[in-house]
Amino acid sequence: AARLSIVQLTGDGRGGQHPSYVLGYFDAPSLKPTEHEVNVWLNANEIFGFNAASLAPAANYSRKGHAMSFTGPGVAVDWLEVEGPLHDVWPPKAHQILFGALPLVEWKVGEDRNERAPLRKAVRQIGAGKNRPDPDKGLWTVRSEQPLVDADRLLAAFLPRAFRRPVAEEMRKAYVAKVEERLKTGDCFESAMRWAYRAALCSPDFLYHVEPDAKLDDHALACRLSYFLWNSLPDARLTELAVSGKLRAALYDEVERMLKDAKSQRFIEDFPGQWLKLRAIAANDPDKKLYPEFNPYLQDSMVAETRAYLRETIEQNLDASHLVRSDFAMLNEKLAVHYGIPGVTGSQIRRVALPPDSPRGGFLTQASVLKVTANGTTTSPVPRGAFVMARLLGQPPEPPPPGTPAVEPDVRGTTTIREQLDKHRADPSCAGCHAKMDPPGFALESFDVIGGFRAKYRAMKADGGMTKDGPAVDASGVLPDERTFSGILEFQTLLAADKPQLLKNLAQQLAIYSTGRDIAFSDRDEIAGIIQRTQQQGGGIRTLIHELTASALFQTR
Repeated sequence: AARLSIVQLTGDGRGGQHPSYVLGYFDAPSLKPTEHEVNVWLNANEIFGFNAASLAPAANYSRKGHAMSFTGPGVAVDWLEVEGPLHDVWPPKAHQILFGALPLVEWKVGEDRNERAPLRKAVRQIGAGKNRPDPDKGLWTVRSEQPLVDADRLLAAFLPRAFRRPVAEEMRKAYVAKVEERLKTGDCFESAMRWAYRAALCSPDFLYHVEPDAKLDDHALACRLSYFLWNSLPDARLTELAVSGKLRAALYDEVERMLKDAKSQRFIEDFPGQWLKLRAIAANDPDKKLYPEFNPYLQDSMVAETRAYLRETIEQNLDASHLVRSDFAMLNEKLAVHYGIPGVTGSQIRRVALPPDSPRGGFLTQASVLKVTANGTTTSPVPRGAFVMARLLGQPPEPPPPGTPAVEPDVRGTTTIREQLDKHRADPSCAGCHAKMDPPGFALESFDVIGGFRAKYRAMKADGGMTKDGPAVDASGVLPDERTFSGILEFQTLLAADKPQLLKNLAQQLAIYSTGRDIAFSDRDEIAGIIQRTQQQGGGIRTLIHELTASALFQTR
């Protein structure tokens, strides 16, 4: 057989004390030995293993006598090699940041000036393969012949980096005084310095962004820019530009550099996690009887599609219409099969051209968004419509009037959700919001709770089984301005035509994410200016990021 299976490398955090997670997916071609290599972060006491993600979870290894009798497809793993930790220099950079080039010496009782030995937390060894040094082989620590001089020097380098701005001499001296206090109580130099470092990392100066009340100085701007695109403190280049006062002049080039850096993947993951609620992708599990084809691999592929699509729209500087409609999608084989798109094999996400009549592509119809806006059993135009209004159009509906009953799902399929909503739409107190909210939700009724396209609803039969031959889906609707659509494709066309509104909302969402505050009424002129300048340059999403970071809204507290 020429079947391609997918191997899933999973990690079980801290020896089963934390939920397992996926380290990577790899192709396993039939009868073709293949090697894969991956760089991942492994925590202490990590346990990890393989799983055939594309095959049914038979779990024969845990069933006595079943493994040898199993005759279905499977994956054979010949060997696994783990190398690490990987350090470019020694001592590692983390050690050098804390202790510079001070020598490491062996701690010997009776020879250390009556100081307390540094504490070493015992690492729990799990399994037969112990990979930690024997604690009885000696204790090594940092030695300083001039502890207060070295403490002052080390803190002078550490504090500005930790606090992301220049540190006054008085503040530095206060931390040095704490080191001196700890030394007098009998701590060794290493323990005293670690105490000062912990105090710094618990202080508001580290935990919060300290910004001027009006226009940001270069250090605050570097910090805001770095946490926007990297979710981390400024690197050496940003800090150098901030110190020299040249950051604003180099802002465009710095944004380009940061978007091209691998650390920008943190933005690619975190921004849609907040904006499109991707963090809630696992909030519910689809009903196994109604959706037996769902599995964790499909869910991970959904999230990977959305992240890769956001990356592609930025790299290609695509316009805002691509938020809801596109002629391509970012797919792997699992998603392509789920979407009914032929010709895609393998586990890796890549750009795939879509047929002219495909509704896929934009965020609007991606399976991740469709799953987040469903409850695992049924779909409703209300939450999906509200999601489109709030997250893609920037027009969140008003909350329902007090005492308005929720629509109870009908898994037996005797009535459609459109019929159930008629009562709400007939109520004058509900009709106004539903007139705006329901049309997007009706259009998305073409998709089930896991984002699969459907012409009919799934329903439970009297005998407890599932049927895909439930009531027909009606995905037509009328917009508040009386424009009509017969299904998802026509709705996408209508929505994509409103590029200014899509661009405005994306600008607002990026502004909220990057500044950490809601958009106020007083920001309307700044938002309008950002949009206008972006449109003058073609309306691309990458251009929008540049215009946002150059704006007074971004550069002012």
